Amino acid sequence: MFYKRSILSALFLLFSCQLPAAEVVRVGTLKFGTVNWELETVKRHKLDARHGLALDIRPLASKQAAHIVFQSKEVDVIVTDWVWVAQQRGKGKLISFIPYSSSLGALMLPPDSKAKNLRDMSGMRVGVAGGAYDKSWLLLRAWAHKRHGFDPAHDWDVQYAAPPLLNGQITQGKLDGVLNFWHYCARLEAQAYRRVVEMQRVMDDLVGGVVPMVGYTFRDQWAQQNQGIVSRFNAAVREARAILLEKDSEWEKLRPMMRVSDEKTFIALRDRYRKGVPQRWGQAEQENAVRLMALLAEIDKEKSIL
Repeated sequence: MFYKRSILSALFLLFSCQLPAAEVVRVGTLKFGTVNWELETVKRHKLDARHGLALDIRPLASKQAAHIVFQSKEVDVIVTDWVWVAQQRGKGKLISFIPYSSSLGALMLPPDSKAKNLRDMSGMRVGVAGGAYDKSWLLLRAWAHKRHGFDPAHDWDVQYAAPPLLNGQITQGKLDGVLNFWHYCARLEAQAYRRVVEMQRVMDDLVGGVVPMVGYTFRDQWAQQNQGIVSRFNAAVREARAILLEKDSEWEKLRPMMRVSDEKTFIALRDRYRKGVPQRWGQAEQENAVRLMALLAEIDKEKSIL
């Protein structure tokens, strides 16, 4: 018996030594970000291990915090918008972008609001998620300037805050409208709040197509030093995405993370996630992105986001 145990122990040690160690990928995510649903699916199905990776998911409080830890190299990957990526590349910082979602937010108004369009909102208190250079806010400003001849930043009483806080403020009557991230808009929509302006339609009107605005972002140097790690990471998240597109049962497992109290909100979040999955990121989309950046840069000539 001792002899058999010794052989088994030796074989275990032999095969353990031959197995390559999984490469750790440190991913910074917003606590309230929908990317957590995708990464949780990766972990649950061990898709990272299948590709020789070990995801170390680090929750962060804000988009600004994500940018800080990424620039200080405390994480390898974050999810952010390509506006910031383009800004950093313009400064000579070599970072790259893999599309994650084409979903964008909307300008939401309470059910009883008398405003019918942007012009009706002059002087109103409007909450904006993500800060002064958030992608949706820049898009809305560019569109309002181009199509309606005014800048909401000057015409509205704008207040910047975190997405959950903005939803709380508008439901309490402290704001007249909010421009929030898509999943927070879905929560308001389930309470009969109105979508006055859809940001995807704004983008389509500006450049003739929808550009994936949010993606996994990583440093080129890190990718070069870890050959194949980006392609393996991308394969893992694509497999998770395919699972979430095809299987409703997987969403039931995510329900606790989604923090929904009713079925209508749950279904709205699931369906809008699926609708926002990028279908392609080819030359046409990248050319649209370049045109869109040029439009956004016109918003502020003195402090261009480029």
